[in-house]
Amino acid sequence: MAFDRYVAICNPLRYTVIMNKRLCALLSLISWAIGFLDPLTQSLSISYSSFCGHNMIDHFFCDFQTIMQLSCSDTSSIKLMMKTLNLSLVMVSLVLTLTSYCYIISSILKMKSVKGRYKVFSTCSSHLTVVSMYYGSAIFVYLTPISESTRSVHKLLDTSYSTVIPMMNPIIYSLRNKDIKAALKKGMEGRTGG
Repeated sequence: MAFDRYVAICNPLRYTVIMNKRLCALLSLISWAIGFLDPLTQSLSISYSSFCGHNMIDHFFCDFQTIMQLSCSDTSSIKLMMKTLNLSLVMVSLVLTLTSYCYIISSILKMKSVKGRYKVFSTCSSHLTVVSMYYGSAIFVYLTPISESTRSVHKLLDTSYSTVIPMMNPIIYSLRNKDIKAALKKGMEGRTGG
């Protein structure tokens, strides 16, 4: 989406040429491939571990880190490999997203029309909000070690980035719709008695 916004704002006249069906399919295929291969490597690495003792997972779902805590084999090399892989995926994605938004913000600041700047910024603000929420919680969860003192925070953020943020997507994106804004404003005024 960041690349789509970048092309739409920085190269509006070439948008349909650049964002053709082939590129959209390629971007989708790359996203799906990474989304399939990352958990596959985690599953394969877990399958070579030994599990003994208790089998109770202290989490809301079977996350890689929580399953690795149940293993009685040495998992330090697997954890290092997974941290490196996840960190590289997150950082590459984050750098690409931030780079596109740097270009977008640069283009916005060059606009002479205040109304035009506001319109373009409001178009991107919903995506930037969702991206910030997702990356913030994902980076914290995957880059900080789990300890007894941070376990509940990890659970909350795991749930947040896997459940709450995807549920918030339609709400955040729909707030750009004038009809929804008007209904929300009317509902809030009715509630406050004004």
